Amino acid sequence: MPDLLRPGLGSGNERSMNGYAFTLCGAGLVARPSGALYWPEAGLLCVSDLHLGKSERLARRGGVLLPPYETQATLERLDADITATGARRVICLGDSFDDDLAAEAINEADRLWINRMMAGRDWTWIAGNHDPAAAIVGGSQRAEMHLGRLVFRHMAEPGASGEISGHYHPKAGLAGRTRPCFLIDAQRAILPAFGAYTGGLRCTDPVLRGLMQPPAIAVLTGRQALPFPMPE
Repeated sequence: MPDLLRPGLGSGNERSMNGYAFTLCGAGLVARPSGALYWPEAGLLCVSDLHLGKSERLARRGGVLLPPYETQATLERLDADITATGARRVICLGDSFDDDLAAEAINEADRLWINRMMAGRDWTWIAGNHDPAAAIVGGSQRAEMHLGRLVFRHMAEPGASGEISGHYHPKAGLAGRTRPCFLIDAQRAILPAFGAYTGGLRCTDPVLRGLMQPPAIAVLTGRQALPFPMPE
């Protein structure tokens, strides 16, 4: 069983600074403070649960009115991660849009922003439970994706190996501070929600406790990626 709380991989690459480096099924990965996952060897950036268009979807359905800036805030953070890592490939792990209609309703400026980020990159949209058939222009759309010994899908499957997923929006608290977090064990990593205005499920929830095997860790997002044993 690997020691998940060992020091980072220490390659000296500035793209790993402030992130938490770990190995999953032979792949050297970096949990970035933003909530994105970076695979340097593959030049691949992975994010989950952008939930673009959430404020529009809530307004459309007569829910609480939120300031309509979450799409821009989320795209700004994603753009910054792509620039910082120089990623050649991007995988969005589902629920990229808050529902299928939100993908159609995205304004032209934000659509052009997405297209600019996609230009020249291998970009994959994984289907989520919120956006199983979103009308997305560009990139490829898949139910899941296998790369080497890793599999990228929206929702974790019990017993999977080398799995990268999202869906649950995990969060954890440390010293009175609660933040979105990665959950990592020897077989899988569950990513935090990357989008603004997204809630979260505490990592002590029985669903997450049932998926993660000891000695699992939580990695808080924020100014730097902070790893600690997954709370009981």
